[in-house]
Amino acid sequence: MTVPARTPSPGRAHDDRGAEGTPIRVLIADDQPVVLRGFAAVIEAQPDLTVAGTASDGERAVRLARETHPHVALLDVRMPVMSGIEATRRILETEATRVIIITTFDLDDYVYDALTAGASGFLLKDVRANDLAEAVRIVARGDALLAPRITRRLISEFSRQRRPVPAGSPLTPREAEVLRLVARGLSNAEIAAHLVVTEHTVKTHVARLLAKLGLRDRTQAVIHAYETGLVVPHD
Repeated sequence: MTVPARTPSPGRAHDDRGAEGTPIRVLIADDQPVVLRGFAAVIEAQPDLTVAGTASDGERAVRLARETHPHVALLDVRMPVMSGIEATRRILETEATRVIIITTFDLDDYVYDALTAGASGFLLKDVRANDLAEAVRIVARGDALLAPRITRRLISEFSRQRRPVPAGSPLTPREAEVLRLVARGLSNAEIAAHLVVTEHTVKTHVARLLAKLGLRDRTQAVIHAYETGLVVPHD
């Protein structure tokens, strides 16, 4: 499976992302009121984050995303009316919003589907408040949630039976090596130390391999690495 890149239309949601003094706007959607209120309280307690809106189903989340243009959307994977997966697809059709999928289960089939739909990562519902806030910041600045061991295990599990894409990668040997390390969950700093190069060099390699493969971010790069056989489960 090829993971399509999603390029939002210019002039939309994120023109002010990163602007000094501008809080990160977060849309939250979950059909459990307790979870919804809890996440909203965590977001509002952060000086650099704010709640753009809340929804109890996926359809309402899509409407709110198009009305409020949030920087980040926290979407429950299982919701009435419309799932978090379909909501992710529809939001990313028109918005530059980054999506984090929220799930109760650490090996949920739907999570992998959500990642391929364009989500930038996922969190478990029992995530600690500080980790939730930091996850929003990470995704808002364009990175992906790859650090948790469970993310790599999930991608590995659901890629296990997929047929590798035939050889003929446009990547250079060094770019392929960087992609393998990205797929194992290493940060740019860790990759730089491993390859004995500067972090800036790693960032350049990552940017180039994403462009060559037509991928949006590191999460899609990880999926691509497993699905093409560049990295195999438990490699």
